[in-house]
Amino acid sequence: MEFRPCIDIHNGQVKQIVGSSIKDSSDEVSENFVSSYDSAYYANMYKDLSLKGGHVIILNDMSSPYYEATVSEAVKALNTYRGGLQVGGGINASNAEKFVKEGASHVIVTSYAFNDGKICYNNIENLRAAVGKEHVVLDMSCRRKGDNYYIVTDRWQKFTDAVLDEDLLIKLSEYCDEFLVHAVDVEGKGNGIDENVLKVIMKSNIPVTYAGGISSLEDIRHIKDVTSGKVNITIGTSLDIFGGTLKLPEVLDCIR
Repeated sequence: MEFRPCIDIHNGQVKQIVGSSIKDSSDEVSENFVSSYDSAYYANMYKDLSLKGGHVIILNDMSSPYYEATVSEAVKALNTYRGGLQVGGGINASNAEKFVKEGASHVIVTSYAFNDGKICYNNIENLRAAVGKEHVVLDMSCRRKGDNYYIVTDRWQKFTDAVLDEDLLIKLSEYCDEFLVHAVDVEGKGNGIDENVLKVIMKSNIPVTYAGGISSLEDIRHIKDVTSGKVNITIGTSLDIFGGTLKLPEVLDCIR
């Protein structure tokens, strides 16, 4: 198990938000925390702690008047910690190489890979050709519908027909270096983890990072036990650096 830090950027600011509150039609969201520091501050912090694989997430849609400011803030973080951070949000085969050149170790994609509610293998293949499999992370973030968990896209608003299961993880591992999975139903709420999602993603044959609902050291220990340490984790809202109660040094000690 490894800890993957995060820098979520919305309207040009580092924030922690309730994931299910994001809408294309508005730049208003439910905010858990708005930082007084810029993205470079957090990038330097992670660099000093030798934490790699952190996620810089561009939360504004490309149509938003805040999009360019948010991208600029994301690039600032990538430039600050070159090779130490991944970037996601509006990534496609046309712009992926630009972000890698700006310092991203990987690009994270969801909506480009799951287009019009289906897996778009043509897009995934184009992305792999553009930057190489070793620079690609597929965001398999999911929400529950009925008895299954389905991949969701467009800032977690739209369900696809892709069910998150072991077969899908193995099949898509041919196109990427890692998976990132937000359990969207519990993301940003700090009310506990989604153990059912963990039981699926621990079967991945490549590195996978879980996000959603982690609010205590006990949650971390439980994830480590349930997954036999096979799943990496990221924490946002609950961390003290984002206004929460979990102290980052204690989290790192717990994981180690």
